[in-house]
Amino acid sequence: MIHNTRRRKLTIKRLAVKTTERGCFKSFAGYLAGECYLAESTVKAYQRDMKHFREFFESTGKRKNSRLTISDLADYVAWLHERNYASATLLRHVITLRLFYRYLQLEGIIQDNPAEMLGNPKLWERLPQVLSPKQVDRLLTAPEPGDLYWRRDRAMLEMFYATGYRVSELTNLTMRDIHLDEKYCICTGKGKKQRFVPLGNRAIEAFEDWYQIERAGLVTRYGKSNFAFLSYRGNKMTHVRIWNLVKKYSERIGITADISPHTMRHCFATHLLAGGADLRQVQEMLGHASIRSTQIYTHLDMSHLKEIHAKYHPRG
Repeated sequence: MIHNTRRRKLTIKRLAVKTTERGCFKSFAGYLAGECYLAESTVKAYQRDMKHFREFFESTGKRKNSRLTISDLADYVAWLHERNYASATLLRHVITLRLFYRYLQLEGIIQDNPAEMLGNPKLWERLPQVLSPKQVDRLLTAPEPGDLYWRRDRAMLEMFYATGYRVSELTNLTMRDIHLDEKYCICTGKGKKQRFVPLGNRAIEAFEDWYQIERAGLVTRYGKSNFAFLSYRGNKMTHVRIWNLVKKYSERIGITADISPHTMRHCFATHLLAGGADLRQVQEMLGHASIRSTQIYTHLDMSHLKEIHAKYHPRG
């Protein structure tokens, strides 16, 4: 009896070690989603990063994360460099590693955190592609009556430019989120955080046109749907389809640059700031957690700053 009790305690102890040292890779994903409230796509990206780290971790021959030193983690970054990852991808791997080791600290698996000593890989920050207001005007009217569901396409483009939505936010937009009479819509962004974004008259008119004519016909044919924008079969629009439509209409008006749905988000932010909008307000409308993400748009259009300088500087 005593022998069986000792064996049971030893088994529990071994399981605990397995959970803390090996099972932490799986439980880390639950921590990201349940406690950090990260979006599903972000959690999946971090999980992919952790697969790479686990591959490296197991190649070291060390059986515990707590035995890895700053030198080991620096070797991991060098290991990633050898795989020719882009700078942004390298940076995300380092961020993932820091989060993972912070999680190990919270769980009491480690006391010292060597990952905090890792430096950030240097990033060559690329400014996003932005269209001029005149180019945006041409793009928004590029869908024509000869195009299949041209009213829907105009409404989507207008909505992108009016709200600064990410493509995932637009595809998930429902009829309950749109309040045309009050001129605003509710956006559910990363980490399921909601924000209110105003709607301009042109976006409202374009959406009403799509809703009353084309969307009503699709609902009659295929049945009711909660999603605001539907495919020709009455289903939720896909990211790829929206990307292809933006590309199609940008090429139609002669824009040869690499334009995507995210370009409209960049235009939204840049044109607001160039028009004198407050940076904090733009941050709120974009749904940025940090204002540093919004500040990049202050570098894109210097015309407004030049006007201010010329108007108010004594030697302007």
